[in-house]
Amino acid sequence: MDEERALYIVRAGEAGAIERVLRDYSEKHRATFKFEPTDEDKRKKLCEGIFKVLVKDVPTTCQVTCLEVLRILSRDKKILVPVTTKENMQILLRLAKLNELDESLEKVSEFPVIVESLKCLCNIVFNSQMAQQLSLELNLAAKLCNLLRKCKDRKFINDIKCFDLRLLFVLSLLHTDIRSQLRYELQGLPLLTQILESAFSIKWTDEYESAIDHNGPPLSPQETDCAIEALKALFNVTVDSWKVHKESESHQFRVMAAVLRHCLLIAGPTEDKTEELHSNAVNLLSNVPVSCLDVLICPLTHEETTHEGTTLDELPSDKTAEKETVLKNNTMVYNGMNMEAIHVLLSFMEKRIDKGSSYREGLTPVLSLLTECSRTHRNIRKYLKDQVLPPLRDVTNRPEVGSTVRNKLVRLMTHVDLGVKQIAAEFLFVLCKERVDSLLKYTGYGNAAGLLAARGLLTGGRGDNWYSEDEDTDTEEYKNAKPNINLITGHLEEPMPNLIDEMTEEQKEYEAMKLVNMLDKLSREELLKPMGLKPDGTITPLEEALSQYSIIEETSSDTD
Repeated sequence: MDEERALYIVRAGEAGAIERVLRDYSEKHRATFKFEPTDEDKRKKLCEGIFKVLVKDVPTTCQVTCLEVLRILSRDKKILVPVTTKENMQILLRLAKLNELDESLEKVSEFPVIVESLKCLCNIVFNSQMAQQLSLELNLAAKLCNLLRKCKDRKFINDIKCFDLRLLFVLSLLHTDIRSQLRYELQGLPLLTQILESAFSIKWTDEYESAIDHNGPPLSPQETDCAIEALKALFNVTVDSWKVHKESESHQFRVMAAVLRHCLLIAGPTEDKTEELHSNAVNLLSNVPVSCLDVLICPLTHEETTHEGTTLDELPSDKTAEKETVLKNNTMVYNGMNMEAIHVLLSFMEKRIDKGSSYREGLTPVLSLLTECSRTHRNIRKYLKDQVLPPLRDVTNRPEVGSTVRNKLVRLMTHVDLGVKQIAAEFLFVLCKERVDSLLKYTGYGNAAGLLAARGLLTGGRGDNWYSEDEDTDTEEYKNAKPNINLITGHLEEPMPNLIDEMTEEQKEYEAMKLVNMLDKLSREELLKPMGLKPDGTITPLEEALSQYSIIEETSSDTD
């Protein structure tokens, strides 16, 4: 009934009446996302009628109301087929100031029309394959970049930037060809990075360092939304950027990483918005070539190296040890380097672990990022090692029991999700410089068995990557407890009585044969398969492992 009345007025009424009836329709259906199938044909005709109104010379308020209703109707995919034409798309592009002939954005009164047109385009392009094809034909990505350039330094049109960026994200999500066009032809990487700089009001103190005001106000909701949309669009643009071959590209990625460092050190208007902002920053950092992530840390400035009027060199020796981490002037410092951004990433990771759900989507990106940073950048690895795996003192509890970051990560090593447990184990393994003996000290053999089996390291050794040879130092408490630590569980156990000591020889023989028969039965019924280690350290059926060792022995004897 609503559609029928609105359609009648749109077809026959004047601008004022059209605006009133469509405003009523908009208010009533503002939160409607599911529509009655019986009124589908009426909604199609209403869309067509609205497009006919939009080409007329009607007041701005009437245009905005028409576009609001069109945005609501475009949530229904079924009605978009007949209305998604090249002519109608061009009408929306004109209203959104996406035509190349529009040189500037001067009339503030037109801004609501631009914003609503962009919202409509977002819905239509996302829900209609025909609109997606027309977007390519009309070169929509280039038009969106041109609009961004017109408004990138103007804060009072954040809504226009926000929905321009959202539409750019949708296009690059649905069409991989557009990602390449944005990256190279349209120079999307520097453009979108500049949008972020503007949203964060960054002031550069060095080539890759920005001034951070820890006591400054949080980002406004509009600035935060704009930054989040830019981060999402940048993620699509850089999704295939693991390798950098040109010096200019390396510089661009370093600038972007420096902007993302700034992003991690500021807050949004609410805690949830801050987490969303940081989450998108983490996702984007995962696309940055790992060689460019060194800008996440930087040497301390003269002001930061001053501790209550005293320089670090003048502090007592016990406070200047290489491995000590101190907090001064709100700055996390390690070995003369500012580690604030890494500390934020570590805190973000722990929050995601504490959530206890959606580990694959929410946790694995930050864990993977920290793993790659640790593998490539020595100072980051050493700082994270001190934070996550500090020297062991109390080994009375199992490694997975407790509330420390180490305990939480060790628990993840036996998680049901294969991807989650692999990346958690890999992170700890890298922090241990891929040395098996060091990993087992912190996790126990039982928790680490999956990683070691996959790597062919069940018999010990170390991984393939090279790390510095600085030695870990054990505490006196650990050295004293080490002989009594259970290597499987990784904790100190009270001596257990040996039941065999109370048996006679006949009882021992009887129990041994009983065990052999039970194992034989399980093996014959294929409920249990005896396994062995091949020479390369991987697991294989016992018969195959024995045959390989026999071949090696025969070859060795022939050589002798």
